[in-house]
Formats: sequence, C-alpha cells, structure tokens
Amino acid sequence: MNPERRKFLRNLSALTAGSALPSLGASIDYGPSKVLIDPRPLFEISPYLYMQFMEPLGITDGSVEAAWDYDADNWRPDLIALVKSLSPDVVRFGGLFSRYYKWREGVGPPQKRPVMRNYAWGGIESNRVGTHEFINFCRRVGAEPLYCGNFLSDGEQRYWKPSAGQSRTGDATEAADWVSYANDPDSRERKQNGAVEPYKIKLWQIGNETSYDRECFSKQEAIQHTIEFVKAMKQRDPSIQIIGWGDRGPGLEDPYWVGDLLRQAGEHLDYVAMHMMGLHPKRVDTVLNGWRYLQEPEQAWEELVELSNWPEVRVKEFEEATASANPKIGIAITEGHLSLSPYNTNPLLYEWLTGVFHARSMNIYQRHGARVKIATASDFFGTRWTVNTAMMPVPGGSSYLMPVGSVARLFKQHNGRQAVEVKSAPKDLDIAASISGDRLYLHVANLNYRRPCEAAFIVEGRKITGGHIFEIDPESTRVAVSESEPNVFVPVEKTIPLKPQPMWRFPSASVSAVELNLKVT
Repeated sequence: MNPERRKFLRNLSALTAGSALPSLGASIDYGPSKVLIDPRPLFEISPYLYMQFMEPLGITDGSVEAAWDYDADNWRPDLIALVKSLSPDVVRFGGLFSRYYKWREGVGPPQKRPVMRNYAWGGIESNRVGTHEFINFCRRVGAEPLYCGNFLSDGEQRYWKPSAGQSRTGDATEAADWVSYANDPDSRERKQNGAVEPYKIKLWQIGNETSYDRECFSKQEAIQHTIEFVKAMKQRDPSIQIIGWGDRGPGLEDPYWVGDLLRQAGEHLDYVAMHMMGLHPKRVDTVLNGWRYLQEPEQAWEELVELSNWPEVRVKEFEEATASANPKIGIAITEGHLSLSPYNTNPLLYEWLTGVFHARSMNIYQRHGARVKIATASDFFGTRWTVNTAMMPVPGGSSYLMPVGSVARLFKQHNGRQAVEVKSAPKDLDIAASISGDRLYLHVANLNYRRPCEAAFIVEGRKITGGHIFEIDPESTRVAVSESEPNVFVPVEKTIPLKPQPMWRFPSASVSAVELNLKVT
C-alpha cells in the first residue's frame, strides 16, 4: 500500500473511531482550531540553545577516536558534512572524561603524545584529538568550542593517586595555563605547535556532575575550589565566560547546590550548569525498557509524551533554586538525554516514536530561554550509543542523524532571534514561537498518536502574506533510521495556503517548523 494512503487511512480511522455521531439538527463547527500569536518580542533567544556534547568514550562507544580518519590524518569528511548541516551553536568537550584529562598530553606533535587510560569508559585513548584538533572541528562546522576542564577530578580521590602512580587530577594553575595556551596572543608554546593566532575560546565549564557522587567534593569544597579556579582563569583572560556546577545531589530529595554557589561565588560566574538526567520511565508497567515497545508502540508513545513533561519540571525547579541568589544568571544544560534500558543502547531511539519527545524537550528549553542559555538534548556522535545525535558506521560508511538530530537540525535551521508568546493553541500541539523582523517561526509537535490537528494561524496586529512548512511526517511512528535509509526523517517543504485563511493540518505524530511572512496591519 502507498505510504501516503496508509497514513491517510490511519488518520481517517482515528477521526471516526470511538467518536459519537452528532444528533440530527445539531450545530456542528467544522472550522479549525486557532494558533494565536502575540508578535511582541519577549526576550532574545541565546545563540547557544542547540549545543552538542563530545566526549571520548573509550571502548564503551567509539566516538572521538572513531571520528578521526587515521588514513587521511583528519576528521572523517562524512561526519564534518553532516555536522555542518546540523549547525550546532556550541560543541562541548569533556564530561566524566575531564576528571582525568591532562590537556598538555593532547598538544604538540601527535607521534609524541602519550596514550592514556580512559578510566570511566574503558580502553585507551591515543590523544590524537587534542586542543588543536577540537578547535579545528568547531571552526569547520561553525560552532563555538566549550571545554569542561579538569576540576581537581571533581574531588574523586581515585584520580589523585591512580593505580599507575601518576596523578590524573588538574588544579587551578593547570586550568589557567590552558586558558593562556589557547587565548594569549603571545603564547610561545601554542605558536611552537603551529597555531600562530590565538583560539579565543570563550566558554569554559568548571566541574562536571560534581554533586552526583558521594565520593566527589562536598558542596562547600566545590564552591571554594570554584572561586579558586575562576580567579586563576580570568586573571589570564578576563573576557572568558565560566560555567559553575549547580545541580543537586544524587537523590531527588537532595537540595540544589546553585543557591549557595551563587551567593558565595556568583560574582565570578557567567552561567550555572545542570544536567537533564532522570529522563527514564516512570510507569511500573513501562514498555520503554528493553523490547516490549515492539508489541505496544502506542503505550510507548503515551509514556514518552508523559515523560516529556519532566524537562519542564526540572527547569522550573532549577530556575526557582537560582531566583533568590541571582535571578538573571544564565542556565546551562550541558548534558542530557533520554535514558532507557539497555543502558544508552535502546533500539527505540532509532525510531520516530521518540521524535515528538525530543521536539517537546527542545521547545521547553526555548520557551524558558529567558533563563536557559545553553542546552543539549543528546550526546553527540558515536558508533554504538543510541542516545547520540549522529551515528558513524564503520570507516568507509556514511554518518547519519538519529531522530533527535533530525529534530534539532530542523528547529535550528528555522528559528528566530526573539521569543514570542503563543497565547492559545489546540491542546494536541506543543509550540515554541520566535520572530526575526517580519518573519515568524513556529516549532510544532503534534502530541496525538492517531489524530491530525487542523489549525488556523492568527498573529495579532499583523497580516500573514505567505508561509511555508517544513514537515517530518513518516508513514509510521515505527519508521527507523539506518545507514541504508539515512534520509527517512528529512523534512518536506510545503506551501501554506492563505485562503480562506492561513491554516495547516498537522499530521498525527508529526514535527514541523513553520515560517510565516508578516505585514503590519
């Protein structure tokens, strides 16, 4: 059967199944619902909302090492091309890896760089990708680099005196030396290694998940060391922007660190970080873990829609925790992804069943963009983890985007500079709206598994003079991306009819970006 006909019949049956027929003579309004927009700008949308997160993952997932083409001694060209289309605002390097990373081991002649043990993720890292290579990657894909530095190993003692005998921790002086190496126009060491011009790395994070592990620093220890690090680093380059760690402890009952952090160290910080973890199934009878979703895809969809509320709960909690100390400081969500079992490898994440979850999460971050300035919805690239934005097949293959990456690319490519308010919308549509000049942008997810939603667009004080929609609408929520079918989630561009009124019928389970041209009335 033709895929479009299959989708049509599915939606038609959904519109009729279980619906009571109106009585004879009843007044029936077949008109569409309305999406009402107030075009007055609310706040500037940060240029860092679509960050990606790169971390060497050892034998757990061939990520950074697998991205390097050793035959060409360069980044894999298929990955570079794909990431350029994704156009991330920022790429962050670090994670748990930063607890034992020594930046000097990743500079200088590659053949002289020492190999290192990847303690958290297993195996050995060659250090072939170091500061110069990472900056090269960022420049080629148009992203700002963000380094998560070694923050005294977040206090984890096993890295201070590991089994090999060599300390893997990094102090404030080491972090400050890295800033000088990267940003000082007169750095002799960087020039000797082939980079005459400074890299001007602006964004740096101190501490990674410091509060999550009882073996790491206590809150007060972390705050004291944060002040020490920030002062040392900004003494070398006062223009850098620093992110401090502010999330809560490992238990849901634990308080957030951000309030005390900002009261004691807020004058030194530009952002505070949290990670969007805890995005795992809530139902006792969940079908999301393992392969049960194969038999019950509609329940999987319902659970994912329920779970998509959790990012907003977490963001609101963190906003409230910062408000008393510094209501204006930026929030940086520097890690986060949907966590399903098997650990980070659940096959569901290849399928469009997850598309609306990712879209709603990104919409939440943008709607909270007055405070949320940096955000990420997944890990970045790799060969195994399904929580990645992009997958890299074996060398010689072609990289492709997972559903989360396809949604991120769609929203990033069609977005305005200022947020505006959606005053009303059909309950099935989750929408984030923005504007640039006379063009309005809507990021729309239809949360309904079976029913399409028809809606007319109304913009207060403006006339809509034209519009296009970029729509991801697979024939089934069970469609999955793969190396053999890498383009199944490429959006289709369509023209929005203006008569009798500007409107669109959003297919069930679809994700769309809408662009409307406006004229003042």
